[in-house]
Amino acid sequence: MTQPAKGTSGSHRSGKRNLITDVAGLRVGNAQDDHIKTGVTAILCDCATTAAVQVLGGAPGARETDLLEPHNTVQTINAIVLSGGSAFGLDAASGVQAYLRERKIGFEAAGHHIPIVPSAILFDMHNGGNKDWGRYPPYRELGYQAADSAAEDFALGSCGAGAGALVAGFKGGLGSASHILLNGITMGALVAVNAVGSVTVGSGKHFWAAPFELNNEFGGLGYPHPLPADATELRIKFRDSASDAPAMPPQANTTIGTIATDAVLTKAQAKRLAITAHDGYSRAIWPAHTPFDGDLIFALATGASGIEPTVEEFIDLCASAASTMARAVARGVYLATPQKNDLFPCWNAG
Repeated sequence: MTQPAKGTSGSHRSGKRNLITDVAGLRVGNAQDDHIKTGVTAILCDCATTAAVQVLGGAPGARETDLLEPHNTVQTINAIVLSGGSAFGLDAASGVQAYLRERKIGFEAAGHHIPIVPSAILFDMHNGGNKDWGRYPPYRELGYQAADSAAEDFALGSCGAGAGALVAGFKGGLGSASHILLNGITMGALVAVNAVGSVTVGSGKHFWAAPFELNNEFGGLGYPHPLPADATELRIKFRDSASDAPAMPPQANTTIGTIATDAVLTKAQAKRLAITAHDGYSRAIWPAHTPFDGDLIFALATGASGIEPTVEEFIDLCASAASTMARAVARGVYLATPQKNDLFPCWNAG
């Protein structure tokens, strides 16, 4: 069995839910269409929240990301949206905006409330679902439904933005995890895993994220010993002519996520947190950040703990961002469930 990681973050305890909502001030809602095999996940901020973003994939799809740069005017946001649907899924943020505007939530300008809702999308157009939705795609309404269902407890696996996700050899999914640092700061991660690469070692079921696992949260298998000969062979789904898996187009990917903390951070510190959280992708997915992934991570700092980390504590926070994100990636695949017309099996199948 895997042992808790001995990292610099100094604590090996998840929050009570082991979800991003262990970070005070956040709620999450999911909505999906199982016929289309797609969905939306909305992260709502109870108060205007400091945010940033880092994009490292070569094929991103996003909305309202430029305003998150530290040098730009708007300092806080109201929600984050993760969606399937490729570019069609960018409509989901409009549904979340509508939900928030009805409640007079948003950036106040000239007497109007303008909800600030950055979003990112993944490609789930080739996954066995029926994409013949007519003139308009369903994402705006799914976004509204996701916001309307937001709560501290929410489902993982084949739901929300992870409803139609795939990775090399398995179904992908929506994953989340949390971590309590020794100084009392909480870290949380939420991710829709739909990668070019594999989250498991070679052709087996041992997760690359195994060194960071807590309490057997994704099976407790650890690493295989010794590592198999095919450990780093790339089981990329659109190249794997040796398997019976269906061929996939090279654009059919992207892992999108959010890292969050209750620490008090500046916008620039939140940017650094998003950058370091990408190390979690690198530790959990082989390979990550390819030309055909739109890998992106938003960062949120609610400030609910009232703790302003010292330089040393911020380094611990960055380490925690990476390990917590890696755990969330593995959990998304581990918790996927089978559905009609699936192209790939679930990790838990058989």
